[in-house]
Amino acid sequence: MFRNYLIIAWRNLRKNKIFSFINIFGLALGMATCLLIFQYVSFELSYDHFHQHAPDIYRVVNDRYQNGKLIQHGTITYPAVGPAMQKDFPEIVHHTRTTPTTNRATVKVGGELFIEKNTPYVGFYADTSFLKIFTFPLVAGDAATALKEGHRIILTESLARKYFHLQDNRYDQVLGKTLFVEMDKDPYVVTGVMPDVPENSLLQFKMLISYQTLVGWMNNGADNNWRNSDFYHFLQLKPGTGYRQLEARFPAFSQRYLKGNTVSGSDEKFSLQPLTRAHLYSDLEYEIGKTGNGKAVWAMLVIAFFILSIAWVNYINLSTTRAMERAKEVGIRKVAGASRSQLVQQFLSESVLLNLTALVFAVTLVQFVQPLFNGLLEQNLSLSLLLGKGYGGMLTPLLLLGVIITGVFLSGFYPAFALSAYRPVVVLKGKFQRSSKGIVLRKSLVVFQYAASIALIMGTCTVYYQIQYMTRMDLGIQLDQTLVVYGPGQTPWDSTFIHKANSLKTEVKKLASVKDAATSARMPGDRWGRLFDLQLAGNNSDQTLSSSNLHVDYDFIRVFGIKMLAGREFRSTDHKEDWAKVTSVIINRKAAELLGFLQPEQAVNRQVKFWRKTWDVVGVMENFHQQSLKNELEPVVFIPTYGTNNYFSFKVQPEGIAQTINQVKAKYLQFFPGNTFEYFFLDERFNRQYHDDILFGRLTLTFSVLAIVVACLGLLGLSLYATIQRTKEIGVRKILGASVVSILVMLSGDFIRLILLANLIAWPVAWWVMHKWLQNYAYKIGFTPWFFILPALLVLLTALLTISLQTLRAARSNPADALRYE
Repeated sequence: MFRNYLIIAWRNLRKNKIFSFINIFGLALGMATCLLIFQYVSFELSYDHFHQHAPDIYRVVNDRYQNGKLIQHGTITYPAVGPAMQKDFPEIVHHTRTTPTTNRATVKVGGELFIEKNTPYVGFYADTSFLKIFTFPLVAGDAATALKEGHRIILTESLARKYFHLQDNRYDQVLGKTLFVEMDKDPYVVTGVMPDVPENSLLQFKMLISYQTLVGWMNNGADNNWRNSDFYHFLQLKPGTGYRQLEARFPAFSQRYLKGNTVSGSDEKFSLQPLTRAHLYSDLEYEIGKTGNGKAVWAMLVIAFFILSIAWVNYINLSTTRAMERAKEVGIRKVAGASRSQLVQQFLSESVLLNLTALVFAVTLVQFVQPLFNGLLEQNLSLSLLLGKGYGGMLTPLLLLGVIITGVFLSGFYPAFALSAYRPVVVLKGKFQRSSKGIVLRKSLVVFQYAASIALIMGTCTVYYQIQYMTRMDLGIQLDQTLVVYGPGQTPWDSTFIHKANSLKTEVKKLASVKDAATSARMPGDRWGRLFDLQLAGNNSDQTLSSSNLHVDYDFIRVFGIKMLAGREFRSTDHKEDWAKVTSVIINRKAAELLGFLQPEQAVNRQVKFWRKTWDVVGVMENFHQQSLKNELEPVVFIPTYGTNNYFSFKVQPEGIAQTINQVKAKYLQFFPGNTFEYFFLDERFNRQYHDDILFGRLTLTFSVLAIVVACLGLLGLSLYATIQRTKEIGVRKILGASVVSILVMLSGDFIRLILLANLIAWPVAWWVMHKWLQNYAYKIGFTPWFFILPALLVLLTALLTISLQTLRAARSNPADALRYE
């Protein structure tokens, strides 16, 4: 029986080639989109689930409050926090504390010099419990002892092969060998080799350095210390522990150890975040790892559902619109003795065959476009993520299979029962009439299709204009045409360093293609250092304030075009070789207001206190954005100092960039031999903060286009069938003098009204969703009428073009041919 159903289904597919193509191609596009999005979602949700103890691992979050106001919501805190928590709370099985290296490191192995870069950090200082909590297995070495002593290092396989030129992957051969990291004069002993860190790990690193190395450098500063707050803590709890109940005991912990008054002068409140949520749901300052956007991930799933639903709606509409053709078939089958259940099975068999055919095409299409999709995402995804290797193991393919099976039956269920319900006597007498309920359903489904498409386009437009707004807004600081060179980290600090740095700037500025030069400890776009103990000198209040700070030279403000409001810029005399003698600072308008000055001029020549020292305010500058526009403007304090790791910033001409870089490199190595020349362009790195937003915009644009294509395929099929059904009417109207335009309006009018109704439904929904999304930004666009009008016009014109492809041909046909139809 089932074989007979399949034969009949195949014959129907061949008989109605155009409708079969529209259905199969539309379903294939919808399924391919779903498969691609499921890959992306599965990968994003899989972060850190590979750890054996993943459900029980949490990181410590430290919120700081000054004067009742939240001033920092971050993951950094004091090195003594983890040990104290494990001592006080028996629910904690292990704790590990860590602090990262920089995103660039110099490594010497024998006579070779290597530059390592990684986002966001090259490596971590880690204690012995790090490898107990996290599942980063060693392929060589003993995890229990590899990080036990100072100056011990674990390398990833790729580094071990590169540093020691391994050919046969015998990683045990590198154990006991030594190398030098940065300016440390003591060698590091290789005590372990581990596989490269998985891409779906929050912690991304190339090396682990023993925590005892840091303790040796900082003495008590990295161990039992409640003042130095640059450390990250992870806890492993006993299975089944409710972390919210544990958090409820943290206020007493803060009172016990911090008594509400720390080095930052703030109240400390601790909480926990599950490790498996850290990647997608982080809004924390000083983030240690690679983060994504949980809202964007779930939005992609919604988009996948919309596109797949649009494809299934096409199937339902095209199946039910062909009811007249199938009615006589159903009537004859019922007269011949077919039961309704048999007819339902037959039509469901057709749905299964059509969907399975579409699935085969979808998988083929995914394989074809996979490289393009990976390039769009800048990731290496594949269908293997959906075959038990992604988030949830075998749960993912089962869920995907369940979605497809559900869709097959939902899309086939209504046509099957609608078609099998025909009364044979009525149909065979030629008195069959279309069901008004069926017509209403089809119109409702068309409205749903286009409402979803319009909402997606509105979302895409909002993302696009928000990104344009952020990347083009005046930041108050000039970032363009800035060539930034990493500082000479291999050059030791001595009494000649400031002279060398200034001489390099002077020589480079002599180049015709270089306009100016400056140095700074960090760059715009980075998270700058924080002051927590800023006070106005002479103020009897113990109240302390929070501000960002940056170490710069006397050229920085001029080079970056920051406007001075009062006072003066730094002078060369403000810089001292002896750090203790540096006394001048420049603050921005926000910091001046924070200190209580109504006008910038009032702050000049006043004194402030921080770091247990008094400073002279020599100038006030205008506010500027040093981070993305997701963040509010911050108070800033500039301090005039140099450092061997400070960046050199050169303002260059846009012409002949390659030649300019080579010329700057020659000058740089002349003054700082033994270093490597590494550079980047500041505007590109600053805009990298919007990477996730740009990616989300690309994805929504791509899938919005696909949604429109799939919806238009359905509209094409409906208009084609409507034209066929009204062939004789068209002929009669033409004989009676109807114009081509009037016939075109008649045939397309119903569809256009449905699309206009879809706009009215899509507008409020899309506005509400995008309004919520824009709340993530401190500075955002406003909605104008064009946000509603442009998507509506785009969809309307696309639909008109789709309908016109068929209706125009019918309207211009010979009426004699139309009257001879059938």
